[in-house]
Order: sequence, then structure tokens, then C-alpha cells
Amino acid sequence: MTSTHRHDPARRAFAGRVARGIVGAGVLMPLWKALAANGEIDKAYPDELLSIENYTRGAISTGNVIDAGNVEHVKDLLEPIKYQQIVKLGRRLRVVKTTTELMKLGPWEYLEATTRNAGLAQFDRDGNVVTREGKPWIGGNPFPDPKSALELFAGLTLSWGRHDATFYAVKETDLLEDGDPAFHYEAGWAEMQPVARVSLEPKPYWPGHTDKLRYQSIFFVSPQNARGTSFLSIWSYDQREIPYLCGYLPEFRRVRTYPANQRFEALMPGSNLFLSDAWAAGDPLYTWGNYRVVGRGPFLAALSNGWNADHPNWEHATHGGQKGQTFWDTNVELVPEAIIVEAEPVKFPRAPVSKKRVWFDARTLLPIGMVSYDRRGEPYRSFDGAYSLYDSGDKRFMDGAHPYWSWVHLHAFDLQTGRMTRIEQVREIPGGHRTSVNDAGIYEKYLTNAALIRLGSA
Repeated sequence: MTSTHRHDPARRAFAGRVARGIVGAGVLMPLWKALAANGEIDKAYPDELLSIENYTRGAISTGNVIDAGNVEHVKDLLEPIKYQQIVKLGRRLRVVKTTTELMKLGPWEYLEATTRNAGLAQFDRDGNVVTREGKPWIGGNPFPDPKSALELFAGLTLSWGRHDATFYAVKETDLLEDGDPAFHYEAGWAEMQPVARVSLEPKPYWPGHTDKLRYQSIFFVSPQNARGTSFLSIWSYDQREIPYLCGYLPEFRRVRTYPANQRFEALMPGSNLFLSDAWAAGDPLYTWGNYRVVGRGPFLAALSNGWNADHPNWEHATHGGQKGQTFWDTNVELVPEAIIVEAEPVKFPRAPVSKKRVWFDARTLLPIGMVSYDRRGEPYRSFDGAYSLYDSGDKRFMDGAHPYWSWVHLHAFDLQTGRMTRIEQVREIPGGHRTSVNDAGIYEKYLTNAALIRLGSA
């Protein structure tokens, strides 16, 4: 008997709440009431949703590895594409203990601001998130106890990485269906929030930039034929507007602008990652529509123990596929409640996708899985990331007074071609570009047209 048949009371409760249009989290009591009491989730959920042992009645325990031989016990805890990866491609998932302490599931200052500013957000007449005084948002998730699918996505779109400024040093490998690597890239990805700032002074706003939501760029340092190629995206705070997108191509030695539909194309040859995929909310809120909650229930996601502190450059091991290189070694834990939301790209008539389905951790409203569907409605691509505190034993990477929290690696998989893109956050890439957080210098160094030209000429 699979776990699908073992938890009828919990599943009936989740299904009933979806049918009644209830979005708020918690089974035994409202989640945020439990969190406000002691910062723990245990009072909001029954024991079977807090322990993989209880959920599977001992079939799978903490420390076990989920593979093709035992995946049926947790099939209902996985998005369908991940299940197929385990059954057909040899993907494995190691199970760790469920995290119950809220402050270990995101950046400390962001989560603190979420609690402090709860109840202060509203939508203005244009649909943008503002304070009660009509000003841009002031920090944290504006809707920690969401009442609609739109509120779920509004909070996610406002702050991707949940830091005021970050520079991620990244390594990317793009693999063919047979498991052979086709492309390797080393790149830097930068983000900065001019509003809703919780750590970086001045806060909550950067004067002169309050009409913007974010600055974001990516540039490549290898291989040689990609070196110096870069892209810069500038988002308006108005979530009806398409972001400005430009790029620097070293062979032409100039910055050029790109059309809006570039958001659904790979930036570099071989990659399965689109701008639209970023954080499962890579486009402004109202360029997608028909947001709706379509399901909820427990889920397996990678939320802890993912930082590889033992490698000097934080690099991760791989397994699976025909050559043992297709998937990152990944630790997952039982998430007691995920909220599943669908949306459609209403402002992109030529988009290759008809809809996306995103799984949110109900505790933090963090995206923990995404599947997009082609124009025929068939499963097309999946996007799953792993997150972690950068705190392991006696090793820590700090973000001010607290250990850094961030993503550690991700998979972008094309189900129809079998091609995989693997990306990991590393300590450093060539050129001395190192992962950093809440550094005001990130803007001048990586987030202007002049920065693109300078990086392209280096």
C-alpha cells in the first residue's frame, strides 16, 4: 500500500480547504498563530505531517535514500516529473529531518520583517502592493497569511532571493539526453532591491529609485566564446510593465536592447533556463494571470543541509542519468503543507508555455517546485531548486549577524527532449568574482550599462 491511501483524514482536510477557496495554512490551528507563539510549526500540524517515519509508517526513515525501489511510498509527495526522474533516470533523494524552526527557513531579517509588517500591505488601484499609506512595500513578505493565489505570487515577485542585494557566483552544466555534457558555463548573477529593503542602508527605500522593483544582471566569464556576454534587466515597480532588458555582446562591443519575448528563450546555447523561470516568478505579476489554487498537501523539498562546506568552492556531487552526471546529490525533507498554484502567461501570446504550476511551502511561501506546460497542455519543463542555511558543523558563511541563507543548486529539465541544465552557487568564479550578500557595491559593479561594458572588456 502506498502512502496515498494512509492519510485520508489529512487529505480530506486539504481537499476541503481547496474546494472552499481557503488559502491560509495550518491543519490543527492557523500556521501563523502557531509561529507567533514560539516560532515553531509543530502545533499547527499532526505528527504524521512532521515526520517522514510517521507519514510512511516506517517504510522510509530520516537518513534513508529514496530511489526507484521505494519511491512508491512517497509518490504523492513529489511533482510528477521528479517521480519519473527517479523511476526512469536513476535520480536519488536523501531524506533529512523536517525543519520546524521558522528562522532556519529564510534570511533572518526578511522573516523578522515579515512578522513585523504583517497586516500592513494592500493592493492599490493598479494592483501593485503598497502600504496603508500608498507607498511602496517596506520589507518582508506582504501577505504571510495569504487569502488568494494572487497574494502568494505577489509576495514572491516582490523579492526573489529575499535579500536586499546578492551576487551569486554560479557554475552551469548543460547535458544532452544521453547524459553527456554539452556546455559548461561560469557566470555571475546579481540582484538588488531599491525598495522593501530590510538590511541594506538606506532602508526601506533607496532614494531616487523607488519607481523600480529590482535590478538584475547575469554575465559570463567562461567558456572563452561566451566570455564577456552579459544581460541586464531593470524592473519597474508597476507590475503591469515588461522589464527593460539589454545585453552586451563582446563581438559587437555595444549594448543592445532585447524584445519582451526573449524571456522565454535560453540566454545561451544549450541552456534550459529562461529569464521567465527565475524563482518561479521571473516575469511581472500581471503579465501572468488566472492565478488559482489547484491543490495542497504535504511535499518533499530540499530546504536544509544542502551547502557543501567541505568543498573549498562549495561544489556539489552528482549522480544518475546514463553517465552519472545528470542530477545533483540532494537532501529533501517532509514539508507538512504545500500550496499548489497555477497561472497562465496572459501578456505573452507567443509564449511556448500555456501555464505553470508552482508548489509553495505554506510556512514561508517559498517556491519549492515548478512544472510548465506546452501550448498543447502537456508537461514541458520542470524547475526544482535546493535551499539551505550556509551553516555546517564549525563552518559558516555569514550574512551580517546570521548565517547566510540562499539557494545552493537547481535543476532545469526539459521533459520533451531529455536535456538537463544543472546550476550551483559556488564561492568564486574566475576574475575574482565571489558570492556576496547585502553589499551596496553590487550595483556599480554589476548592475549598470557601464558595468556590462566593463565586464565585457575585462
